[in-house]
Amino acid sequence: MEAERLIALGRHALAESGTAQDIVAEAWQAQALAQAIGSRLALCGPQELRGEARGLSEIGEYPAWGAGGPRAAQLSEVADPQGALTRLGELLGEVGIGLVGVACATDEEGLYWQCIEAIDAVDESNDRVRGMLRRLAVRDGERARPPDAARAARSRW
Repeated sequence: MEAERLIALGRHALAESGTAQDIVAEAWQAQALAQAIGSRLALCGPQELRGEARGLSEIGEYPAWGAGGPRAAQLSEVADPQGALTRLGELLGEVGIGLVGVACATDEEGLYWQCIEAIDAVDESNDRVRGMLRRLAVRDGERARPPDAARAARSRW
């Protein structure tokens, strides 16, 4: 399944989460998806993203999956890296907000620390995603930049 479609499924599942445990589970689903997208981009994404993507693929240790496993296992392609990274950043931001809400509302110490651990992983992933988006913007800006008139004039002499 294409990355942006999986991200949309994750956003929908997060919005439908009815319990604190559901929100934490969706946070780890989003983290697994970030890792899968990172792995895919590290292997066959734009050259300028590969190092940062490799780092994204290595973030977070999530708990054992149930019978369904992570949705990220269905990832087949990242057709539009910039679009996928933009949507992934949005998902990670929404997950972070949900986790903060759960952490602030719970009196259960175990759940609180699960949230803190997930917040750390999501935050680090989002930093990597923003870094990759900046690299793409620089690359695209260099391609779109008009030639420097002074440099062009000097080269004619």
